[in-house]
Amino acid sequence: MDKKEIPNYLTQSFNMSLGNDAEGETSYTNAFEVRVTVIDDTEGFLFIPRLPANYRIDRQLMEAIYTIASAALYPQYTLLKQNNLYLVPLDEDIHTARALFFPWKEGISKRLVIPDIKEFAVKQSNQQLPIMDNLKINMSKVVGIAIAGNSGAGKSYFLTYLLELLSRMGKLVIVDPKMDTPSRWGKKRGVKTLFPISNRSKSDFVSQVNEELSNALNTVYERQRELYDNSNIEFEHYYVVIDELLALSEGVNKAIKDSFFSLLSQIALLGRATNVHLILCSQRFDNTAIPLSVREQLNVLVQLGNISKRTTQFLFPDLDPSNIVIPLGKGTGLIQVIDSEHPYQVLPLLCPTYY
Repeated sequence: MDKKEIPNYLTQSFNMSLGNDAEGETSYTNAFEVRVTVIDDTEGFLFIPRLPANYRIDRQLMEAIYTIASAALYPQYTLLKQNNLYLVPLDEDIHTARALFFPWKEGISKRLVIPDIKEFAVKQSNQQLPIMDNLKINMSKVVGIAIAGNSGAGKSYFLTYLLELLSRMGKLVIVDPKMDTPSRWGKKRGVKTLFPISNRSKSDFVSQVNEELSNALNTVYERQRELYDNSNIEFEHYYVVIDELLALSEGVNKAIKDSFFSLLSQIALLGRATNVHLILCSQRFDNTAIPLSVREQLNVLVQLGNISKRTTQFLFPDLDPSNIVIPLGKGTGLIQVIDSEHPYQVLPLLCPTYY
């Protein structure tokens, strides 16, 4: 469809579907107008109400417009979900001086299919981490990554993909309390991996993890001192990968757990400028699994598996995921990248398939 046709197409869709949300008003009664536009380098469409109107400009109206347009524009465009009203000013008469903006990105999320993961990893450069066919993350701008999802959602598969690429981008340390896929991957690649030993207690194992986190924090402090003398210095990236956070934080001595949380918080808060990153996996990211201060610093958020208000409440507390078009299958869900290069909104995710 030509972009010039989209305003008429959407207007017709709203006329037929808005119904009670617009109190029966339509474009035939001159109640609203639709335009395609670009705001802050982001393309989308404007819903321009003519005020005064006998319908309210509120979140309910915004959700109704999103629901209709999201399906109407698929698969040519992916409409980006808003948490709140996105009102923009227009240089027009007072009756049409504001509009609701609905940003989109062209096309839909497409899964990367990688025939040879090792060959693919060697070809990546400049800290660019491909996630989907049309999405790359610059790890130089990443504080940390959170990967959540129920059992069988594809967390370990996606984490192994990240390990394969990140191991070629810098130093890697893995913590695997289940002695599962990450441990086997680390053994094959000769990467330092911490996992429980049968004759040691859980608290003893978490103490060992704390020692490793303390080493990472000391690296942060050392690099901060170097940055003070030379702000242009480039550091090797240092990735601390922890699988199944809940298995670490539940059922251990309180003092050891508090130390674990404290070290995570300090690394998350101080590590950005020194290229020290946290890659964290958990079935959920509630306060028993991770401190709030850590969760708020992580700027790549991934939720795999079943998507609902219940499953997204920790990583995306302000998001209503209903009506986001998410493909079916393993390794699908939502992703949000909070940096200067990507739209702030949550995107449908299809994790890479690799061999």
